[in-house]
Amino acid sequence: VQFGEGGAGTFSDGKLTTGTHDPRISTVFRTLVEAGAPADILYQHKPHIGTDILRDVVRNVRRELLALGCDVRFGHRLAGLDVRDGVLRAVAVDGPGGRYDLPCDALVLSPGHSARDTFQMLLDAGVPMAPKPFAIGVRIEHAQAALSEAQFGPAWERLPAADYKLACHLPTGRSAFTFCVCPGGQVVAAASEEGRLVTNGMSCRARDGANINGGFLVGVSPADFGSEHPLAGVEFQRRWEAAAYTLGGGGFRAPAQTVADFLARRPSTALGRITPTYRPGVTPAELDRCLPGYVADTLRGALPLFDRKLHGFAAPEAVLTGVESRSSSPVRILRGEDFQSPIRGLYPCGEGAGYAGGITSAAVDGIRVAEAIASK
Repeated sequence: VQFGEGGAGTFSDGKLTTGTHDPRISTVFRTLVEAGAPADILYQHKPHIGTDILRDVVRNVRRELLALGCDVRFGHRLAGLDVRDGVLRAVAVDGPGGRYDLPCDALVLSPGHSARDTFQMLLDAGVPMAPKPFAIGVRIEHAQAALSEAQFGPAWERLPAADYKLACHLPTGRSAFTFCVCPGGQVVAAASEEGRLVTNGMSCRARDGANINGGFLVGVSPADFGSEHPLAGVEFQRRWEAAAYTLGGGGFRAPAQTVADFLARRPSTALGRITPTYRPGVTPAELDRCLPGYVADTLRGALPLFDRKLHGFAAPEAVLTGVESRSSSPVRILRGEDFQSPIRGLYPCGEGAGYAGGITSAAVDGIRVAEAIASK
């Protein structure tokens, strides 16, 4: 779910919204349409492909690359770098037939935000990197009809499923916000390691499911990680993902709690009329046990504030499912204005490297890196 063809984005909705305003965005969208994405992404305010469509789009992109002469190697893993006098000469690759060396003088390194083994290998190889801020929290799930009616009124059934975007800054200095909202969608399992649990969200193109879910998150920074180690953010994620796995009872069942119980600081023993969409299933629990205390308190402080902006957001029966910890990469692989690492020939790129926050911004960063390489 976090790797493979298309990376994490393939199974997280295909949302193309971005806060950037790079002119290359139009190239990205046109390329996606040529590969089978709906043409309305060219003019929609919040362009959305849908996981069901995106899987085919990504496959078509790969077929185009193969037709252009590219070599795609599934089941192969970047295992090492051959650096001489500060310049990249080759990479070591683990494949089905064992390890081999691949001569290389320009490596576009786009590992994705969950490539923890790759981050460790790069650190061991002396690649400069640093921890970076990200966010952690839960998925919140409501009845789609209730939130659509709250926003659109009596005509809600004649309109597309409502979306939302909310944020607040509390007197404590902490901020909470919603992220990757999936109208008519489902909460999905997104773990990438044994014994650790991660949630995410997705919608299919039609967005016609009974529930709406969104990341309900609190920003964290290296000051919260307890260490200045470059991979301190990864260990921070692991700690709370392991707690969520244990709290869920194993088997990748996720811990869940109603908003009413969360606000009252009491464990949930049962859930209400909203049926959680997470598979393989949820376990009623107390989410404070798998979140930093300041994160849980910030979410509690944000719920009534968000409810004033969107009536029903803090509905007692709404379901919180934990833990969401992969909002963005916890690492930044350092690069200069020429897009290269201090190791010459190494081009950190995209979300995992710390330079993008979604499908569109990662694609734009890829184009910028390609332009930098082509200019040489």
